[in-house]
Amino acid sequence: MSLKEIVENKTIKFILSGGKGGVGKTSCAGALALLSENQGLRTLVVSTDPAHSLSDSFDQNLSGGDPVPIEGVDKLWGMEIDTEKGMREFQDSIGEGAAGQDMAMASSLLGDVSGMAPPGSDEAMAFGKMLEFIEDASYDRVVFDTAPTGHTLKLLELPDLLDSWLGKMLTLRQRLSSMMTGLKSMFGGAEAEQSSWDMLQQTKDKIRMARIELSDPDTTQFVIVMIPEAMAVFETQRLLGSLNAWNIPVSNIIINQLVPENPNCPFCSKRHKMQQKNLEDIRDLYQDLNLTEVPLFENEIRGIEGLRKLGKVLMGEDTKE
Repeated sequence: MSLKEIVENKTIKFILSGGKGGVGKTSCAGALALLSENQGLRTLVVSTDPAHSLSDSFDQNLSGGDPVPIEGVDKLWGMEIDTEKGMREFQDSIGEGAAGQDMAMASSLLGDVSGMAPPGSDEAMAFGKMLEFIEDASYDRVVFDTAPTGHTLKLLELPDLLDSWLGKMLTLRQRLSSMMTGLKSMFGGAEAEQSSWDMLQQTKDKIRMARIELSDPDTTQFVIVMIPEAMAVFETQRLLGSLNAWNIPVSNIIINQLVPENPNCPFCSKRHKMQQKNLEDIRDLYQDLNLTEVPLFENEIRGIEGLRKLGKVLMGEDTKE
């Protein structure tokens, strides 16, 4: 499935843009979001990168943790995830409620159970938002601007980690249930505690749903962004291996920032020669994937106009700036 086919396929709900830091993931995510909106899709572009640059890319403040309408576009919203806010909401919703009374009693009986605490990280908050959008019918498509490879791999590993953690919590609760019921009925709080545990089970079900959704090529596509340099090639290999291991669909690589040939510039000529050599290796390594080559733009890609120019290149409509 080519990039053009992904954009035009209205059954694709999730597009994830990822790769090494500094390769242009955010610009590509913004361009893909604009292209999706141009198809008439209500589109949300979300930054899961702790070091957000989505606001800079659209030249508009998208911070605050809530979707913000993109100025000058009818059906596009953007947001940068507020991880601190998300962590507070996570702890308020299930952290204390699920681990409060039972965990306190379990600690007194079983000793230290701090290892049962929920995973808490930027990646966990990003994945929590992904869970929300899987059920949210407000948007036809959600484009994720992911963090650099290491963070992204942790994010994609979270379904297994969270599923395991929730399984341990629910098992602990079942084992202690009969013993705790009498104490809770004496001191109160049983109803609220049950509600918290019900929420944990619902979250576990949502995680399983997310795992299915993220591995379905009819609804999800991961687009790798890289530059033609040796370190980026190595990191792309690692990312692609993990995506394949987790059955996350990936059929496209964007090769960004290609320096044009310029005999009058010795530096440019050396960069061009180096990139062309790496480009040969990339074409050989990833001959089974769709490769889209993007030239280095003369100006910084920023704002709607710049992102639309990039979008034309991604769709094969224009090979020049």
